[in-house]
Amino acid sequence: MPKQILIADDSESIREILSFSLSNAGYQVLVATDGLDALKYFDGRPIDLLLTDYHMPNMNGLELTMKVRQTENYKFIPILVLTTEKQVEIIREAKDSGATGWLLKPFNTEKLLQTLRKVIR
Repeated sequence: MPKQILIADDSESIREILSFSLSNAGYQVLVATDGLDALKYFDGRPIDLLLTDYHMPNMNGLELTMKVRQTENYKFIPILVLTTEKQVEIIREAKDSGATGWLLKPFNTEKLLQTLRKVIR
């Protein structure tokens, strides 16, 4: 069974690019428009990785990361934060909230796929 990745990003174009790239690489993809929307997918279904934007309305990527880490069935899944932020303080805050890793936008699709392969169990 293909690994399932949840994308949470408020940018429609980023969601489309990620969804297309990950689907073509053989992953099943779930898509959410922000952190609050993403929470509906944490209902017991298998999610092998969360790829979340940092800045989103309603619930940002850090808030989503902390919520996922508090959810028993998902507290150990890999979480990658995808953003334009390069500040060390923000990166530290993401890691402190439970993020597994950090990818900068704009991203290289091949580098993204390499990173996913490293962190998905």
